[in-house]
Amino acid sequence: MINFGCIGTGWITASFVDSAQATGKWKLAAVYSRKAETAKDFGAKFDVTAVHTSLEALANDGDIQAVYIASPNSLHHEQAKIILSGKKHVIIEKPATSTVAEFEELHALAKEHGVFLLEANRHIQEINFKILQRNLSRLGAIYGASLTYASYSSRYNNVLAGETPNIFSLEYSGGALVDLGVYPISFAVALFGKPKSQSYSPVIIATGADGGGLITLRYEGFGVVINASKCYTSTAPSEVYGEKGTFVINAVTDIERVTFLDAKSKQKEELAKEKAKLNLQEEAEEFARIIEGGDGEAAKRLEELSRIVIGITTDLRRQCGLVFAVEKS
Repeated sequence: MINFGCIGTGWITASFVDSAQATGKWKLAAVYSRKAETAKDFGAKFDVTAVHTSLEALANDGDIQAVYIASPNSLHHEQAKIILSGKKHVIIEKPATSTVAEFEELHALAKEHGVFLLEANRHIQEINFKILQRNLSRLGAIYGASLTYASYSSRYNNVLAGETPNIFSLEYSGGALVDLGVYPISFAVALFGKPKSQSYSPVIIATGADGGGLITLRYEGFGVVINASKCYTSTAPSEVYGEKGTFVINAVTDIERVTFLDAKSKQKEELAKEKAKLNLQEEAEEFARIIEGGDGEAAKRLEELSRIVIGITTDLRRQCGLVFAVEKS
């Protein structure tokens, strides 16, 4: 059993706690918030009474072995530094950091203290994504892919009302690219590796951040087109094309269907299996396996995937003049 603490008391943290504890391998044991009352209220939902209003106190809590971080993006780096320095494993919501330099610093610190730093790209741990990975060779030569994750955010209503929610704020390292866009980008990288180049045609919204847009990843001999947005919705599925057929996937996360369409016979074959009932459960299961088993090779593969993804998003932002506040300081 891994006793863990959490930083962040929003819905995603509650979802991770529920999913992690459902595996039987994790137990929430401490909650951090700047306000004690907020931490107590969140802890009460999970019968947890240990609360911290100091990150240093959380890092030095001898009853926990790991910390899950789901705070605003711009806070990840400093918070993770403190926790890693306390020799605690860190699971950090995507994007792990605002910049490549921050990313490299944290991973160096994790290695120095002999702990794991794992970015929470939950969808690549789902059973049906792994089924797609294993069956990709059925396509023969890859011709391309179209990946979609575009979902209108209720917080965009706040933008339209003249407000600047954290998720749409460059001050807090926000924007659709690093919030939703990282899902299809990491999906592509996990399937095809690092692209040769990339480009982005964003919708720039009133806050100065990107609300969504079209991304192109260019590989040797084929391309991947990504539609990612928080200011509009698409109902299109995602597809991967090849010489021998097409895979049709209902979504890039919470995958329920992986359908192989044979190019010649036009026959359809459904490969998907029943997914976990809680959508962060498979991720939590794998992270527990890595930590408990000391699987440094698996952690290294995830680190390299995260490194490629932040390299892509950083380049895309720079192409479009999307500069985070931490990059100006």
